[in-house]
Amino acid sequence: MAFDIQEELKKLPACPGVYIMHDARDAIIYVGKAISLKNRVRQYFQTSRNKGAKIERMVTQIARFEYIVTDSELEALVLECNLIKEHRPKYNTMLKDDKSYPFIKVTVNEAFPRVLFARRMRKDKAKYFGPYTSAGAVKDVIELVQKLYHIRTCNRSLPRDIGKERPCLYYHIHQCHGPCQGKVSQEEYHQQIQGALQFLNGNSDGILKELEEKMQQASEELRFEDAMEYRDLCVSIRKVKERQKITSYGEEDKDVVAMAMEEQDAVVQVFFIREGKLIGRDHFYLKVVPGDGREQVLSSFLKQFYAGTPFIPREIMLQSAIEDEQIIQEWLSKRRGQKVYLRVPKKGTKEKLVELAAENARMVLAKDKERIKREEGRTIGAVKEIENWIGLSGVQRIEAYDISNISGFESVGSMVVYEKGKPKRSDYRKFKIKWVQGPNDYASMEEVLTRRFTHESDKEFDSFSVLPDLIMMDGGKGQVNVALKVLKTLDLQIPVCGMVKDDHHRTRGLYYENQEIPIDTSSEGFRLITRIQDEAHRFAIEYHRSLRSKEQVHSLLDDIPGIGPARRKALLRKFKSLEAVAAASLEELTQTESMNERSARQVYEFFHGEQQGKDNL
Repeated sequence: MAFDIQEELKKLPACPGVYIMHDARDAIIYVGKAISLKNRVRQYFQTSRNKGAKIERMVTQIARFEYIVTDSELEALVLECNLIKEHRPKYNTMLKDDKSYPFIKVTVNEAFPRVLFARRMRKDKAKYFGPYTSAGAVKDVIELVQKLYHIRTCNRSLPRDIGKERPCLYYHIHQCHGPCQGKVSQEEYHQQIQGALQFLNGNSDGILKELEEKMQQASEELRFEDAMEYRDLCVSIRKVKERQKITSYGEEDKDVVAMAMEEQDAVVQVFFIREGKLIGRDHFYLKVVPGDGREQVLSSFLKQFYAGTPFIPREIMLQSAIEDEQIIQEWLSKRRGQKVYLRVPKKGTKEKLVELAAENARMVLAKDKERIKREEGRTIGAVKEIENWIGLSGVQRIEAYDISNISGFESVGSMVVYEKGKPKRSDYRKFKIKWVQGPNDYASMEEVLTRRFTHESDKEFDSFSVLPDLIMMDGGKGQVNVALKVLKTLDLQIPVCGMVKDDHHRTRGLYYENQEIPIDTSSEGFRLITRIQDEAHRFAIEYHRSLRSKEQVHSLLDDIPGIGPARRKALLRKFKSLEAVAAASLEELTQTESMNERSARQVYEFFHGEQQGKDNL
């Protein structure tokens, strides 16, 4: 039954929720939220209303819409953020960078705490410092803290495992006091941890003075190697202090957010201030939909960025006012668990800091504009060239296929996916040939394509449910005809072209509609075809190699239920050979490392039950 937009508009409820717009191919092109779904969605289809160029263009592509009712506008905002992140709709302003910032984690909840690198801040009673913008800097600081305060680096569960294993290298080189051996009490170790916590909070003057005194003493006693070590530690501490530049904005956590925008490109600069210290800055690229204003773009950035970061500061200073300010502020406060303030400074040092962030954003945008254009030329521009060569339009998704085998051994097929000229590795698929025996590339390709286009999706948005706009075969006329045969059988209308290679195995042209089309070998389109062809071949070869290696290392023990790689290695390590395993008693098998009574019995019965031992050996 066809979707009647006007009839469905009448059914819309007057309550909060999220609406999802689909095009004729059922792709999601826009996600939005509304206090009243009835009023908001109807506005898109009212001819009397001036909607702007972006909305007008989008409405012409809407084939159907759906909606999800929520209890409040806040719930709608959260759901909108999640759906935009999942589906990346065409007409939503999109954050190009999805970054995860590192933290320093101190496991104060443990008896003998550790200092660790962490990507997420969890509710695990540990103490976190950050987020930081440089993972390398975080690792340097952790290494320095471990050296200064002799913090353990092992994963042993203490005090349970004290004395069970030999101490590690760090104990022998005097960089750990050896809590795993009971060499330091819990109280003494906690004093070291307190020193580490103070250092991470920025109080490094005490340890710096102490190290300088030790360096001087070591020098006077002619212990020059020790003096050099103390000197290097002092240099490292000063570098950390320089990285944590003090600001004059109190002790509160703040983010400073400003933006530069030009045509369809925008750059947002964020300054991270933690406990009065400017710990770093970062910039983010956004793809702006024509017609979106500064308020909309900045609002979209805040929703996407803070939906993905685990830390929400108490105050976010903005360059200008944004859409949905109150509801975004409420959402951020709920995520943080405390009140969050969105402010636009009008004067003083805070305004100057925002302007500094804006100036940085403008510089990044100006510097990278040419690079962005070059990148688009390599991707979207290259796809446009391919469209022109074969007379198509609207190509978004390209699927390419290849077959790999050695004399018919373990034949495999590969499917690689490119969207807008970029590889989409999450949609790559590999096929182990099941129906064809021997080295028959045409029959193998027919099997791969048949399985791909008859695959039943196990969920609504499975990658197999999305059909390509263009199929590219690694080969010429023969491979193309195989693909066209499969598509005709399945009643599918998808353009197919072959990537033809010369005698030196280099791409020379495209085979489309029974003719070879010459292409400009110096063009970006040619380079994209070459990349697609090489990627399909690489993916097939990689899978084929993995199957060959598995076949070559296969052991008879792998055929026994409950015996995995770890138990197989343990058995061979103890008994040295398969014959010795077969001759072992049930008691001997049980006493083997990583084996239990059940697994031991399975091995014993495999070799001894009903004379299987003789047959298997």
